[in-house]
Amino acid sequence: MIPKTEGLIAAPYTPMKPDGSLNLDAVADLAALLARNGVQGAFVGGSTGEGPSLTVDERNALTEAWTACAPPGFRVLVHVGDTSIEAARRMAGRAQECGAAGTGLVAPFYFRPRDPEVLMDFFAKVAEAQEIPIYYYHIPELTGVDVDVAAFIEAASLAVANFAGVKYTSSDLYGYALAQRAAGGRYDLLYGRDEMLLCALVLGCRAAIGSTYGFAAPLYIRLIEAFDRGDLEEARELQRQSMDLVRLLVGFPGSVLGSGKAIMAMLGVDCGPPRPPIVHPDAAQIAELERALDGIGFFSYCCR
Repeated sequence: MIPKTEGLIAAPYTPMKPDGSLNLDAVADLAALLARNGVQGAFVGGSTGEGPSLTVDERNALTEAWTACAPPGFRVLVHVGDTSIEAARRMAGRAQECGAAGTGLVAPFYFRPRDPEVLMDFFAKVAEAQEIPIYYYHIPELTGVDVDVAAFIEAASLAVANFAGVKYTSSDLYGYALAQRAAGGRYDLLYGRDEMLLCALVLGCRAAIGSTYGFAAPLYIRLIEAFDRGDLEEARELQRQSMDLVRLLVGFPGSVLGSGKAIMAMLGVDCGPPRPPIVHPDAAQIAELERALDGIGFFSYCCR
């Protein structure tokens, strides 16, 4: 049985140079910042990491950089999802060779599976390429694939020996609760909506993966601590602060990814611009963003 995860795992931005090429030299600084702020690991090359915008070779190079510089005890999970089974298998094998703690696999998002059994077939073929733990990455808002996750877990528990659980990025808390109970509750359910973490904690969540944990982990660690000691008033207040942050990023001109990368530069780790078609804020917008962040108290809790 694969041990369950506890705590926060950040979904980091992929550092890029102004011309859009990878800036792998910045990965070490990014990993050090995450570890210093109390996260348990990184989910590399996922949605926040612009995985679908990178080539297979670039994604493997990113895996190599993260696994080479990860501090002791820091878990590197690698997103290997792709519309091509062979591409996903190639990245899964490389992740294992590099010493990654596990991988995550998003559903194929062009020719889409419509039921858990079809998705299970794709998932199992990729899982065969590795022995390390593998997670299904459920994010229907981006993939358009919204299968019954509880049914998928039941199937995976019987068919995939290295199945570890699900990165569950959806506001469907009913589905999340059902997935928590699937297969006897033996598997990780890593929640992926930062602004709803408290709701997931109430339903039994003990681990989460999210983009804002990359620059606001101390806020969420305090939230979890408040929940664990039964101080719901404090936990609700901290979740409200998170909601203010997420609402600011979602509503800001340009893109959430562009704004997030701009925040990383404010904190001393320049992750560069995102790749097109994602839009990066210009200098005036970044200055406006910094003022807005200061207005919600972001700089008082963003780092240790």
